[in-house]
Amino acid sequence: MKLTDKTINALKPKDAKYFIHGDMSNDRHGFAICIYPASAKYPAGTKSWFFIYRWEGKRCFMPLGKYPTMSLANAAKAFENQWAIFASGKNPATVKEDEQAAIEAAPTVKTLATDYIEKYAKVNKKSWLEDQRILQKEILGMEAEGQRQAGAVDWSKRKAADITKRDIIILLDKIVDRGAPGTANNTFKIVRTMFNWACKKSILETSPCDRVDMPAPLVVKDRALDAAEIKTLWNSLNDKTVSMIPEVRHMLKLILITAQRPGEVSGLHTREIDGEWWNIPAERSKNGKAHRVYLTGLARGIIAEAIQRVRRIREIPAEQEYSGYIFPCPHRAKEKPIERHALSRALKRNEEPDGATTLGIATWTPHDLRRTAATQMSELRFMDEIIDAILNHTKQGIIATYNRNKYDAEKQQALESWERRLISITTAKDMSNVYSIQTGKAA
Repeated sequence: MKLTDKTINALKPKDAKYFIHGDMSNDRHGFAICIYPASAKYPAGTKSWFFIYRWEGKRCFMPLGKYPTMSLANAAKAFENQWAIFASGKNPATVKEDEQAAIEAAPTVKTLATDYIEKYAKVNKKSWLEDQRILQKEILGMEAEGQRQAGAVDWSKRKAADITKRDIIILLDKIVDRGAPGTANNTFKIVRTMFNWACKKSILETSPCDRVDMPAPLVVKDRALDAAEIKTLWNSLNDKTVSMIPEVRHMLKLILITAQRPGEVSGLHTREIDGEWWNIPAERSKNGKAHRVYLTGLARGIIAEAIQRVRRIREIPAEQEYSGYIFPCPHRAKEKPIERHALSRALKRNEEPDGATTLGIATWTPHDLRRTAATQMSELRFMDEIIDAILNHTKQGIIATYNRNKYDAEKQQALESWERRLISITTAKDMSNVYSIQTGKAA
């Protein structure tokens, strides 16, 4: 029937309620008006608008309003709105409840961060612990051991979908304002990766990091300590009044001596040591390639001291061989090494108030020690190819295909020469003949 106010008013009640379907010109069906008989609930002739449709095999009656309170024109508009919901594949009767349920089920930032670490970072990144630390500290308001940070940004209970571009910018500006532009850049990289991953997995529709610039200028790191700075640093690491645990002192020295990455040094395990060689497995190296590092006498001595400290702390009997991490984390019940970031935190604690000096020299980072060792070996006239082999840099171009030499003998020679120079710098003595290049033992 073509519904008009005249035809609607002419509809009379019967013994039972009945429906009259409207003739919608756009071929959309289900628009109807119901005429009720007299009852305790409705007076005779009461008329109500309905959208009638089938959902999962059942006939559904969705009330739109009573006539004439809801006019024919408004009822037609209400029907069109509900039809659009139905045509999109949703149940008009439950869409609001479904949307609310979806909102309640939407991941919080804490849930998203946890999923990102477990399902992406741990699978794809050797530096996943750093991702976890940054997310906990910078967006979840947590310190490394789980304590709440007073005044820290805490998005843990916020819905991930509610984080806006403005939220990201405010977060990064706060980190820059506290004097940590490098941390702001690292935080942005990790948060951006997390939100991009969520979009790829259809957890989120868009990323709040889109079209957000890096918060601070990227600085090319080229800091290498000179001889005077090396001596000052070494003396500071031997100074018992400096606020620094022995494990961190040992690790910093070992980075300088071996030229290896801070994370590789912090994760050193007894099973990786084979006599005078340290075998770093592929899963622990940055480029995914196994790596052999010669341990000079000085390096072996530091490792021996570190093991003796573990034995004393754990009261391991002298006759029992120690097997485990050389630098185990003292705060964990589960066997884990000290995190690489503990080195940076230790340096931060020993930084002067002006932020320009750490342990008596211009502020530096643990990675600068690796660069320092490489620079010193270059000054000793060792070829770049040998130094790259020590640093475990990936070979480039055709040489990567054809040159399979591991340079073990050359690496040993370079590291022993660097050790002699280091001893000379720190003791002001000529140590050129102290160690044999062939054996690494005292001559």
